[in-house]
This record gives sequence, structure tokens and C-alpha cells, in this order.
Amino acid sequence: GPLLLCYASFISASILFFLLKSVMFRKFNPDSDVSTSTKVKASVQRSLKSKILEGNPDLTEEILDELLPKKSPLVQYKVGPHMMLYCRHEESEREDVSGSDIPVFFQQRDGPILPTLKLVHQYPGLQMKHVRVDRGAIPFLLGGANVMSPGLTNVGGFMPEDSEDIPGVDKGDGVVIFAEGKEYAIAVGVMTKSSAEIRKESKGIGIEIAHFLGDGLYQTDEVQ
Repeated sequence: GPLLLCYASFISASILFFLLKSVMFRKFNPDSDVSTSTKVKASVQRSLKSKILEGNPDLTEEILDELLPKKSPLVQYKVGPHMMLYCRHEESEREDVSGSDIPVFFQQRDGPILPTLKLVHQYPGLQMKHVRVDRGAIPFLLGGANVMSPGLTNVGGFMPEDSEDIPGVDKGDGVVIFAEGKEYAIAVGVMTKSSAEIRKESKGIGIEIAHFLGDGLYQTDEVQ
């Protein structure tokens, strides 16, 4: 009866809330959500680069040096209690303007260092670790929902091949997420299971979304 219907809609709303609440940049506003900013020391910048290379073995040091040139210092901003947003500082051509900080990477706690979608779109040939979801997952992702495992194993989905003892992508890996039929990446997230586990049992959340097309970070061109 109506009570059962009401209960069912409450349950589905609860599930949807669970799927949506984890996205950290959904309503990100650089004017109110960032606190301290500090220039990243050269030694820390080197360590960040090596972590990015470790998480993306197909990237080369030369390409990373182009993304994060030594001559334009990195600036880190604290977002909330557990997030660092790394920005590339670009000087202004006008003397009376202080220049701007362009978001390029971010990291939650000690998780993987993830690229911003704008950086990924700016360098479409960038060999970051990536997956593809099927067409049916697109509207959910653009609403900020996590990626469910079937979206990766259905026809149209893609995950790197597993070898006998090494999965194509491992639990905890950062990934850029493409979508069937779309040229550009639509989200960035962290694997909650390995590709081998997802292929074996395709259910539950496969990727926790950190940043998606149209969220607050995507709409942020610079932080000041």
C-alpha cells in the first residue's frame, strides 16, 4: 500500500544520498572553502611528482615537468580538514595584478594525487591511469554518483587488462574516468576494488568519485 511505497522511496532516496554525499567538490567555492595557502618547497614538489609518476606509470618525467614546470612555483591550498589543492602559479603580464593560482592536482588525506579535469582536458594525450564507463552510467556520474561496478563491466565499459597476479588497476588507485561515446573525461576518482575483483563479482561501488564535470572545482578557473 501507500506505506510500502513511501518506505521504498525513502530507501531509494537514502541510497541516492549515500551515493552522492561523498563527492568532495560538489559545491566547492574557492572564496569560502579554501584556507591557508603556502608555496610548495622544491623538495616537496619533487616528492609529489614521484608519487604522481608512481600512480601513473605511463607518464614520463618530461611530460610531468611540462605540467608542473620548476620555474612556476606550486601553491598548495587547504580545503576542509583533509584535502590539499595544488595550484600552478601563473604570473600576470600586468604589473598591478598579482597573478593567479590554477588548480592542477588535489589529494585527500594520504590518498592518490588526482588531476583536475581541466588539466586532463587541456592535455588530452596525457597517459594517466584511466577507465571507461558504459553509456548508461553517464547521467549518474554527471549528478556526482559513485561508479557502480556494472558500469565498468557492461558492454562499452573498459578497465586495463589484468595479468595473472597483478590487476590492471588496484584498489586505492586514482583513475581518470572516460565514458562510452564521449571524447573527454567526465570524472576522476579512486578505485574501491581492483579491476580483477570487479571482473570476478560485478556489484557494489567500483569507484568513489572525487571530482566530476560541472562540479564546483570544474567551475573554478583560479584560486586567489
